[in-house]
Amino acid sequence: QVQLVESGGGSVQAGGSLRLSCVASGYIRCRNGMSWYRQAPGKEREFVSIIWSDGTTNDADSVKGRFTSSQDNAKNTVYLQMNSLKPEDTAIYYCKTHHWCSDAQVYWGQGTQVTVSS
Repeated sequence: QVQLVESGGGSVQAGGSLRLSCVASGYIRCRNGMSWYRQAPGKEREFVSIIWSDGTTNDADSVKGRFTSSQDNAKNTVYLQMNSLKPEDTAIYYCKTHHWCSDAQVYWGQGTQVTVSS
C-alpha cells in the first residue's frame, strides 16, 4: 500500500524558515518526480515546486528564490525548504507523485499546515 506522509509544518513569523518532508512508502509504479502543492483557505490548490528523478527542479514564480525542493533517494524522502516565509505562504502543503506512464495512479499526501504570521 502506497503512502505519502508529510511533516514539518508549523507556525512561524514572517521571514522565518521551515523544511517540509514527504516520505513515500510502498511501490509506486513509474514515478519520475514529486511535486509540492498548497491550498490556502478559500483558494484552489496551486503548484509550488517539483523535483524530478534526476534532481532537477522547477518552482512556481511566487516562491522562486525562496523555496527549493531536494530529495534523499535512500530515504524515499523529498524535502521542501522554505525560506523568507510570508503570510501569503500560509496554506496546507501537499506532496504528489508524478509518473512517466500515463495510466499510473497518482498519489497525494494528507497535507501539513504551514502558518506564517506577520
